[in-house]
Amino acid sequence: MLYWCKQQLLDLVATIIFYTAIPLPYIKSLEFGRVACFAPLVGLMIGGILGLLDTTFNYLNFSILTRSALVVIIWIFTTGGLHLDGAMDTADGLAVTNPERRLQVMADSATGAFGAMSAIAIVLLKITALTDMPENRYLVLIAACGWGRWGQQVAICRYPYLKPTGKGALHKQAIHSEKDLLPSLLLMLGLSGVIWFINPQNLVLSVGMILAGSALATLTGAWFNHKLGGHTGDTYGAVVEWTEALFLCVLTSFN
Repeated sequence: MLYWCKQQLLDLVATIIFYTAIPLPYIKSLEFGRVACFAPLVGLMIGGILGLLDTTFNYLNFSILTRSALVVIIWIFTTGGLHLDGAMDTADGLAVTNPERRLQVMADSATGAFGAMSAIAIVLLKITALTDMPENRYLVLIAACGWGRWGQQVAICRYPYLKPTGKGALHKQAIHSEKDLLPSLLLMLGLSGVIWFINPQNLVLSVGMILAGSALATLTGAWFNHKLGGHTGDTYGAVVEWTEALFLCVLTSFN
């Protein structure tokens, strides 16, 4: 039991190192094969940090637009731009009409016009959606980060990986079937349950989070699979970013 707990903790640390720019001390022989399993949990942690910062900015009497912009900028820096870079590369790949060249374009480190436009769209959607949410912002931020990464897990599980190698390839080793999606799904359902338990008036918000989060997380990955015939590490990042942005947009109707 002690060994199991230690291994879970090490896997969590590996996930934080892999998916974020949060500085952690060096740990020898750290394994990254199971990081995809812990992605939604790390997402909740990121959302919690963002929610705490947003509350602090509110306490300091920052305007809601300034708060929203600062939160989104810190959001990008916290993840090291990992997912946003994937969304940009994916947009550049989808802009290519020749399907055989798409993966080659996505692997190019140079950002094209469509990648830049995609990043601008995602950032604008997040900032404007948050600005339209004067209440429950910290709850929505936590849920957005969690559901975005659950969407990544769905894409990993359901669709083929299009490259023989790459950082995203190791995710397939961790998530083999839909049973592997259940722990994170229960985690997200539990989050909504806690939100409702703390304040019964948030029942509509809690239900809206579940419906919007699960639907967007599933459909976003399905759309990229439809366009590309599978997924790569870049599209996993795109799933996270677009699920988060669209989730925030939908949740404006519940505030």
